[in-house]
Amino acid sequence: MTNTHSLDTLLPTKTLDLDSGLSLVPRLKLNLTIHRADASIKPLDEWQLKTALINFLNTTFKLTVPEDDLQVYKFKDVKKRKREDPVARGKLFVREFKFLDDNIVDFDEVDKKVKEWREMVVGKMDGIELSLVGVKFKLGVEVPNSDRFDVMRKEWEEDSVFDGGDRGYSRARKREPDTIVLRGVPSRWFAETRVSSKPSMLVTHTIFSALGKIRNLDVSEDDGFDKDADEDSEDIVPGLQCKIVVRFEDHMEFSKALKVLCGRSMQKQGSRLKADYEVSWDKDGIFRNNRSQNEENSRSMPKVAAYSYRSEPARYQSHAARFSENNTRSKRFKE
Repeated sequence: MTNTHSLDTLLPTKTLDLDSGLSLVPRLKLNLTIHRADASIKPLDEWQLKTALINFLNTTFKLTVPEDDLQVYKFKDVKKRKREDPVARGKLFVREFKFLDDNIVDFDEVDKKVKEWREMVVGKMDGIELSLVGVKFKLGVEVPNSDRFDVMRKEWEEDSVFDGGDRGYSRARKREPDTIVLRGVPSRWFAETRVSSKPSMLVTHTIFSALGKIRNLDVSEDDGFDKDADEDSEDIVPGLQCKIVVRFEDHMEFSKALKVLCGRSMQKQGSRLKADYEVSWDKDGIFRNNRSQNEENSRSMPKVAAYSYRSEPARYQSHAARFSENNTRSKRFKE
């Protein structure tokens, strides 16, 4: 298993093996937005769009993309949407990168080559028009920020300047995040085998320890990941996906882990499924807010206890007043 000292030099085209038969495999993820490019109101044919895009990728970039790695989601009630609104969105995954490293072992050189190739692909795809049986659609393409480590690093650096005093950080010191948020991974991959289908804290801790020293961890169901109420989609079976929040010992450990998780998908040995998760840094101070809430609750607890304790003698005296000294009930009228 790769240790944290070698994470800095792990090439972006290489796979990282984790515990429990899991691995992080390189990918290029592109978000697609499809708009109408003519006055037609004919609905979008998903199969025709996929076929046209796969052929374009093959002829332009010599890439062979399986149909499962190109996902298209049509929006509901397209006729009711404005003409400038998109009719669908999608995701494209490219998973072959062997042609980029050419046995190069220098990290900076390979990293630069991958970024240049990625920008070239986006530049040639963004804005193209596709004619599907006489109906024209315009394609918008971008790399999501969650797959761009440099963009996320710029976000938290700017956040530390303009928002350094919020969420439990002191304005006197630089705000540096230490927590990652991972969404869209199968719950069963983090469960105890033959025990439960729900994710286990112990298993999750063991897996993510390969990325650095962990200070805190949280795992929860994440059924709403990457879903849009305006899209045509089938009902979601609850409990299939989970959200994992990992707080590392320090910013350096966090930074190494986030850089490795960016631009990769998770795969389990013996399974054809690839979890195309979304990773980000914690902007809300999840664990710090929980700690502050716990501290506030602990401070308020003695007050509640004291109040309850003070009420006991009052209840006792009220009850005892109804009895005389010889333990008989006081008489309301004289005999």
